[in-house]
Formats: sequence, C-alpha cells, structure tokens
Amino acid sequence: MARKFLYVIAALVVLAIGASAVYALWGNALIRAVMVPREPFEPLKPLPPGAYADAKMWIARPDIVKDNPALWTPAGVANPQARPQAAVFFIHPTSYITTFGGAHWNARLDDSETAATARRFVASQASAFNGAGAVWAPRYRQANYGAFLTQKPEADKALAAAYGDVRQAFAAFLRANPEAPLILAAHSQGSRHLLELLRQEIAGKPIADRIVAAYVVGWPVSVEADLPALGLPACARRDQAHCIVSWQSYAEPADPSAVVESFERKTGYTGRPRKGTHMLCTNPITGAFNGKAPASANKGTLDAREQGQPPKLVPGIVPARCDTSGVLMIGEPVDMGPFTLPGNNYHVYDYNLFWGNVREDAQKRLAAFLKP
Repeated sequence: MARKFLYVIAALVVLAIGASAVYALWGNALIRAVMVPREPFEPLKPLPPGAYADAKMWIARPDIVKDNPALWTPAGVANPQARPQAAVFFIHPTSYITTFGGAHWNARLDDSETAATARRFVASQASAFNGAGAVWAPRYRQANYGAFLTQKPEADKALAAAYGDVRQAFAAFLRANPEAPLILAAHSQGSRHLLELLRQEIAGKPIADRIVAAYVVGWPVSVEADLPALGLPACARRDQAHCIVSWQSYAEPADPSAVVESFERKTGYTGRPRKGTHMLCTNPITGAFNGKAPASANKGTLDAREQGQPPKLVPGIVPARCDTSGVLMIGEPVDMGPFTLPGNNYHVYDYNLFWGNVREDAQKRLAAFLKP
C-alpha cells in the first residue's frame, strides 16, 4: 500500500551519499538496489504472550518516569497532567533505514541506533498528546524502510510481522486501560499499522465507542474506499469526537505525484478501487475536513534546527490549505532542517509543523468526548 510515495524519502538518502548524478540516470532502480534488503525473509519468532507487560518493551508508558520522551514539552507549554483523563496509543514511524542491502527485513529490538531514532520521533510527535492523556508508545520490530520500495513478497511479510507486534502491544494497552477514553495516533509506517488496527480490532466492536479520535498522519486514506471499513468517519470539525484525522504536508510548488499515483493504483479497505476517490485531508490548524487557515492561526511549529538546544515552539509561521489533490499545502517552503524531501515533501515534519494545534486538537476532541 502506497509504497511509491516513500521513494522520495529514499531519494534523499541517495542524494546525501553523493549519488545524485547516478540517480538522475537510474532513478528508482538505484533506490531499490541501495535500500531494499537482499537477504531472504526470515519469519520473526513470536514475542512471548506477556512481552508487553514489561516496561522495557515500551518507549513510553505512564510508569516510565525517567527518560520518558513522551513527557517532553517545549518551553512555555504546561507539563502533562498528573492524572490524565485519556490513554494515548502512539505508533512511531520508520526509524530502521539501511543501505546497500546489508540489513534485515525487520528491525531487531536490540538495534540501539534504530531505537534512538524512534525515541526522537516519540519526543517530537507523541509529546503533542501528553496534554490530553498518558502516552503509551510500544517498541516493535518495524519493517525496514526498503520494504516500502519493492513489490517483493518479502516486503508484505515484513510489514505483517511488524503489525503482529503492534497488535500484541495494543492488546496489552487495552488490558492496562479497560475504561479510559482512548486516543490513537501514529505517523508514516505507524499510521499504516494503525489503519490495520482500526479495520481488524476496532471497527464494529464495542471498543469503537471509546475512541476519542484516531490521528492517521503521513499516510493516504480514501474517504470513499477506506473510511467505511474503519468504523469511524472523517473529522469534520475540531469539537467532534469518534473520528479520524489525516494529512500529508507539502510546500509550494509541490510535486505530490508519487503519493497520488500510488494512492490511485491501489484498492481500498472496502475492496473498492481508490482511483476516482478523495484522499482524506484534515486541516491541522482548524481541525476541519478540507479548508484553509492562515499562518496567524498556527499555535506553534517545533523548531529544532539549533544543535545542542531543545526545540522551541514558534507560532504564526506556517499556514495550511487542503489541496484538490488531497495533500496539505503549507505555502512557501519553510526551513525545518535537513530532512525536507524532493518535491517539497515535508513528510518528516507532519507533526512538527503543527505541534501546537495538534495539542489543542486532542484536548478539544477529548472535551467533546467527555461532554454529557
């Protein structure tokens, strides 16, 4: 699903290693040669049934007080509640990126570099939700980045194996939170797994009534071909609960063709082709389906460019407009650091661009959920 839209991220890696001229000649074939694992897929040994009862299997959960990245807040933002009203399940994006085939199809849990990158994602993304609930962010044997760049059957097996860990972690999360309102959030690969959770574990089941909102960010979702199978509608306004939020960020002039082409080529969760359907775009500034908002309404973008200094929250610099293509336009390019991707793709910064608004969004949807 939507593999081609991640080629642009791999292209950045190729360019970074000085291969721009070669890339111009060989394109996606070079990307696949560099990024896709060459070894045969080896099925992962299932985790023990009680694996996620161990705090070591979580990047963040409420009883982790020391070095919990999800508890971070930028200067000027109130610390997380002592007694949060909701429980947040957050699935981090891909942090296992390797080159030249010297890699596994799935990350190992003892890979320290991959784990460190995942922690940074939790700090910059999941932290936006700590004002609404206690964040639970599992470690999982994520699929290699290269799994999104190939049609090999090994890729689907790697993604299925990663989802197996996520599903097991989600079951442990539910056992630990039998009654609290639930906020589900993710990014990129994590959002792919979240969509599977919604389809397989939530839609049509009693637990659906406990969902405040699902933030499926950085992954394309069809309004007509996906949402009916997910059990929740698109969020139409900020004071709405029991709904799904999604966006993918681009500066202008944008080239979202890789996302759009892949989106249209695939079949949705309902079995209906996605071609001719609408991609879900929630404006993160307004919390509404489609529409636009000026930069002045942006509550704060996380600026992490200054090395050695904590990120700071800067309001009023990034606007947002849902384009007819289904992606979110942020106006002229803004300097967020070295990971802006070809085509003016701000995928890596989907949460950072609107951190302040995402925080407010979660709090308002929780208030709507709790309203008698």
